[in-house]
Amino acid sequence: MPRPAALLIASAVAVPAILLATTALHSEPASPENIVLIPHRDQPVEVGQVAWGRNFDGALKASETSGKPVLVLFQEVPGCSGCQDFGKEVLSHPLIVEAIESAFEPVLVFNNRSSGQDPELLKRYNEPSWNYQVMRFLKPDGEDLIPRRDRIWTVPAVAERLIEALEAADRPVPAYLQTVRASENTTGLAEVAFSQYCFWTGEHKLGQLDGVVHTEAGFFDGHEVTRVVYDPSVLPLKTLADHAVKSDVADRIYTTDGVNPTALPAGRLTEAYRAAPASDQKRQLIRQPQWRNVPALNAMQLTKINAFAPRGADAALQWLSPRQRAVLDQ
Repeated sequence: MPRPAALLIASAVAVPAILLATTALHSEPASPENIVLIPHRDQPVEVGQVAWGRNFDGALKASETSGKPVLVLFQEVPGCSGCQDFGKEVLSHPLIVEAIESAFEPVLVFNNRSSGQDPELLKRYNEPSWNYQVMRFLKPDGEDLIPRRDRIWTVPAVAERLIEALEAADRPVPAYLQTVRASENTTGLAEVAFSQYCFWTGEHKLGQLDGVVHTEAGFFDGHEVTRVVYDPSVLPLKTLADHAVKSDVADRIYTTDGVNPTALPAGRLTEAYRAAPASDQKRQLIRQPQWRNVPALNAMQLTKINAFAPRGADAALQWLSPRQRAVLDQ
């Protein structure tokens, strides 16, 4: 069988490593009322690289002015290995960090301290002591913006919750945050491959479609193919295939289940598929060296930049975060 979609997405690291640098660019919190806890370099591992505030009432006041939801992290510090992993992997993900710092009023509450505001806030929100991390999203009045949920411990799950909170607050959802949710997702995605005369053109044209998460140049059945990971709830296979035909990048279709909703010659995608070398991946992007220094690009951002950069910088920039775009201005 072909590789799962999650593994295919991970294969984007075959693009030159400089594209995936993880340099985080920190900015000062937007609201001075929400006082920063400690410098990033000195923060406990359990809270990651987010510039957390410790003034809960100040965060509520700032939220009333800015319109940004309050994000409260109830965390055990020092904590168990699960708490530490959450800080190292999720709360240090550069785009998660940027989204929290720029779109929310972030506040940290220790769930294992016996004095100060922490036990009072645990009691107010009925949060257990010495618990795994819990993130809650609040309105300016301190009420929950979206229902509390436990066990949200992965990058895509946290990205989903951030998006849910922003939508509930009628706040804009950054495109870069949507790419985090899609690129890190391991469920609900499908795969298909199209043979054509040039997989560089296939990646360029198919990557432009809404619902396409990742493309990969490869070889199968004696042909150059573009392998596509997509979200069928957004982009049905027939719509994707029809676009591929109209764009002249589909002579044949290969699906994982053998289902073919088109008149194209078809086959089943198997483990015989192999990815093209790194030098053949994301060719449009590689040809434009200004994109190579952009930090923390994920698989979907690489796909979208590769697809839209030939149209002009503005079409590609929409997929970058402000901190990523700032690198291009340096």
